Amino acid sequence: MNIDNAKSQMRKGMLEYCVLLLLRRQPSYANDIIKQLKEADLIVVEGTLYPLLTRLKNDGLLSYEWQESLQGPPRKYYALSNEGAAALTAMDETWGSLIRTVEKLKYY
Repeated sequence: MNIDNAKSQMRKGMLEYCVLLLLRRQPSYANDIIKQLKEADLIVVEGTLYPLLTRLKNDGLLSYEWQESLQGPPRKYYALSNEGAAALTAMDETWGSLIRTVEKLKYY
């Protein structure tokens, strides 16, 4: 078994959930999202995040607005849509269920 591959797949599986969790608190610029994920020890590069943000927006889970920047061109800030908030609530329930399942299996 390639443990690095397994870890990578686990991270990919929860990345969408983690991004939605961050955006629950406040709208954010993509670079800020990357910074927060890195601070939480979830290493993500722009080439991974931007397609994910686009897909989430196209799925109706995110909205965005352009905001002027003091340091260059305007920035696109992403926020949860109402549909995204509902999806996040469902993901919270699923995450809790997964944690309970894994904990049960760990002690079989």
